[in-house]
Amino acid sequence: MALDPDQLNPTDQAILKHLQEGRCTPAYIALETGYSKGNIRNRLVRLAEHGYVEQLGGGLYELVEDPREEY
Repeated sequence: MALDPDQLNPTDQAILKHLQEGRCTPAYIALETGYSKGNIRNRLVRLAEHGYVEQLGGGLYELVEDPREEY
């Protein structure tokens, strides 16, 4: 099930922006964006459920497919 770009909240947008630059941990994204680590983790889980990001282990995530580019 794909997400429409309007279903992406500001946290999702920030996560995707950072993952476009390379692999990141939730802690790094939280530090860079000012969002809480818990919020980042929750949104990463949601993005992973939709197949847009993948957890590589050790808390490291990478972008698989950018949902913003589908539209």
